[in-house]
Amino acid sequence: MRISVIGCGYLGAVHAACMAKLGHEVIGIDVDASKIEALSDARAPFYEPELEDLLKEVQATGRLSFTTDMSAAAGSAVHFVCVGTPQKKGENAADLTFVDAAVTALLPHLSPGDVVVGKSTVPVGTAARLSELVEIQEPSAHLVWNPEFLREGHAVSDTLRPDRFVYGVVDGSEDHSAVAILDEVYSTPLSSGTPRLVTDHPTAELVKTAANSFLATKISFINAMAELCEAAGADVTRLADAIGMDDRIGRKFLNAGIGFGGGCLPKDIRAFMARAGELGADQALTFLREVDAINMRRRTRVVELTRELCGGSLLGKRITVLGAAFKPESDDVRDSPALSIAAQLQLQGAVVTVTDPKALANASRRFPELHYESNTEKAVERADALLLLTEWQEYCKLEPYALAASVASPRILDGRNVLDSAKWRAAGWSYRGLGRP
Repeated sequence: MRISVIGCGYLGAVHAACMAKLGHEVIGIDVDASKIEALSDARAPFYEPELEDLLKEVQATGRLSFTTDMSAAAGSAVHFVCVGTPQKKGENAADLTFVDAAVTALLPHLSPGDVVVGKSTVPVGTAARLSELVEIQEPSAHLVWNPEFLREGHAVSDTLRPDRFVYGVVDGSEDHSAVAILDEVYSTPLSSGTPRLVTDHPTAELVKTAANSFLATKISFINAMAELCEAAGADVTRLADAIGMDDRIGRKFLNAGIGFGGGCLPKDIRAFMARAGELGADQALTFLREVDAINMRRRTRVVELTRELCGGSLLGKRITVLGAAFKPESDDVRDSPALSIAAQLQLQGAVVTVTDPKALANASRRFPELHYESNTEKAVERADALLLLTEWQEYCKLEPYALAASVASPRILDGRNVLDSAKWRAAGWSYRGLGRP
């Protein structure tokens, strides 16, 4: 099929490349000329494992191209809208400026029978509004909401081999003509057994925000338990192991640490609360305020623990922060707890050095006042304390005996509870975990 992908940021670039991998003819469209130039040269404008190799592979087939010209969407049977929905400045609500602009620009290029597929995470009710615009422009065209469930660092595999598909169509019917068209687009993963669910528009819109809210709640729950474990002298990692054995609960996302960040979970739960308020159902999601508060409190707690680790004062202490990205295998620093902690430490008088395998360029744009060092060995030299805040494998595999010779004081705060505490203590380090004795 001929497919257009409007918006070539993180979601759109990955989706375009993967659709071409599935055999479709794909045109990616974005208003950012520099992004289009990079993608046209098979260079990803951000770090995502496997993506650049995939771009090179599918561009060699001639099935994938990129442009800034929206008229290139004409002639495609399916149009995926993959633009961002950031948080509004000064509000919790989602900013739909880019979604509205993308759909408005696409409208003149629609043909009879076309399917417009929304993949962006939007407040419930958005699809109904956009569907009216599409049908006014082209009565035989349809709008489907098809939420994405990508994990940064695994986006390519999550697109090619997803754990489910959700199609939101206006009447929620399996017999809707757009369902068969999307089934053709996704025929390869569907034939491999990926389950598919057809719903109405509101349900499909709620799936992504509800899923993210559940994951955020699970993370904040175990971080609340970490606070309690610290007060009681218990070990939150063993607690998580024990309750995770209950198959009603499960062990995934029960890792206590510095909290969640990134471009999805924080802004999505806030937008979810805001939209619930607009619908008069704000009482249903009041618990998410505490989920958000627990998450933000983790950052302050890490600063407090670092001060304790350094003998009660941060003034003049050389602190090396291992990790700037909000998670490993990503260069995304949006709402990164690691960078927020680094900035707070510097404000309280510490001399902070931040290192990361992939995210330093983005980090330096967010917090130019921090000091950055790409070489881990140089970054840890003469440090009074190390903070492991992003669990990159190279940091998880650091050898405490060898590392002790480089630092001024062998102190480490394990913000992700991924290190072997006994091994580090045996090597002479003062080790602190979160929610661990």
